[in-house]
Amino acid sequence: MSHQLTIEPLGQVIEVEEGQTILDAALRAGIYLPHACCHGLCGTCKVQVTDGEVEHGEASGFALMDYERDEGLCLACCATLESDSAVIEAEIDDEPDALNLPVQDFAGVVSRIEDLTPTIKGVWIELDAPMTFQAGQYINLQIPGESQPRAFSIASSPAQASEIELNIRLVPGGKGTGWVHQQLRPGERVRLSGPYGRFFVRASAHDKQGLGYLFLAGGSGLSSPRSMVLDLLAAGGDKPITLVNGARAQDELYHHAEFLQLAAEHPRFTYVAALSGEPEGSGWQGARGYVHEAAKAHFGNDFRGHKAYLCGPPLMIDACISTLMQGRLFERDIYTEKFISAADAQQVRSPLFKKI
Repeated sequence: MSHQLTIEPLGQVIEVEEGQTILDAALRAGIYLPHACCHGLCGTCKVQVTDGEVEHGEASGFALMDYERDEGLCLACCATLESDSAVIEAEIDDEPDALNLPVQDFAGVVSRIEDLTPTIKGVWIELDAPMTFQAGQYINLQIPGESQPRAFSIASSPAQASEIELNIRLVPGGKGTGWVHQQLRPGERVRLSGPYGRFFVRASAHDKQGLGYLFLAGGSGLSSPRSMVLDLLAAGGDKPITLVNGARAQDELYHHAEFLQLAAEHPRFTYVAALSGEPEGSGWQGARGYVHEAAKAHFGNDFRGHKAYLCGPPLMIDACISTLMQGRLFERDIYTEKFISAADAQQVRSPLFKKI
């Protein structure tokens, strides 16, 4: 049995299957609804139900108060339809650079696995059917024995639609990353869905305003920026591209040789690698310190004329935001990649930043 859902202000009608969440149905129809945690904890996907009945599912009382339920609000990531038809109103941003690709299910074979660092594995998946995605997006990987999939950014270029690369860091105690690091083997079949996410370059704004591209990455947060950089270089153009990539020590710095080679081949691409814990006397000739410190030094604390894309651990992102704003770059030109865990979603986040 399916239901009909009208999404305003678009006026678009989509089919919603029995038990399917509003968010999943919208994404699979190519309609992006703002969301973050996908577990009913953060409230980002709150929408107004103007007609019809919904079941609220596992929406937390903190993210969706009782009075909000009484007023017809629901969380799209948890809510399912109970009436044959319904109408919702959602805040849908007009993003001219978004491809608005529908989410689909995919299957494939793990073609290879490599140790990129002591804690990060590169996993390549050859898909049964190619996936069209936008550089910076992510997929949800199904984990055996787990009801909830795990989100991982795509590290490869969109030009490689039949084989995607994931860079997966081992999270202590993490069931999903533990399975990848300890059990997953080449030749195994896996299932995933995608593409997801609203983290992509705003190319039209760069072209219109003559802005350069600044990518700040740390750890496995390098995945999305790598995909974006590869895509931008393949597309050509004259806008400068700078990647500042941080790690603790040389053995945790991956794809380093590739970026050095790209910088040598493309005059508009600058690569800065920064190590925060590299021992003295190791022979390291690059920058030392954290990502935000290396970026500040490289640009002389003046980031005007850029749009910045940040991807990495929360502490890194917070430090980079502060540094960028001190260097005269503000909210409209700062974008971040955020995967919110249940623990993260419980934290109070400042409403100051809408994009970040």
